[in-house]
Amino acid sequence: MNATFVRNNLKCAAALLLSLVGIAAAAGQPSVRATLLSAKERKAASDFSLKDASGKTVVIKDYRGKVVLLNFWATWCGGCKEELPWFAEFERKYGRKGLAVVGISLDDGGWNVVKPFLAKTDVPFQILLGDDATAKLYRIEAMPDTFLIDRRGKVATAYAGLVDKDNVEANLKALLGEH
Repeated sequence: MNATFVRNNLKCAAALLLSLVGIAAAAGQPSVRATLLSAKERKAASDFSLKDASGKTVVIKDYRGKVVLLNFWATWCGGCKEELPWFAEFERKYGRKGLAVVGISLDDGGWNVVKPFLAKTDVPFQILLGDDATAKLYRIEAMPDTFLIDRRGKVATAYAGLVDKDNVEANLKALLGEH
């Protein structure tokens, strides 16, 4: 066996092991619940300027007047893949009532990895390609991370880890009811 063959197989084995550990960790962890901050306690969502799959620049301010579910995710993240169908359901159920679901992919492979994943996944909401600067603005250390942003562009609550679907939905309903 040559060294390149061994090195490549070790890389593949390490990647598989990390994926399995991530899936096991996501499966074994309880889902995260959060409470909405009062309107007075909320701080403005950090500004970002990111591109969608067509190359169009999107900024968070484009969503003022809407309740935003902002989700940081990656194609290799087990918890992220578990949440995507829930967020798709929320987009369909509450989109006409003022909800905008926005996913920010932090995949290292960029659109080369994200586009094929989206082609075989039902994601009816806006996907943007994130960068290190945006991840730092939102203090992303692990994924998934989800933020609920009110109609005034203020962060109403945040979830670090796999969300509790029912809790997110209850918080979304409350935010959609605020005027």
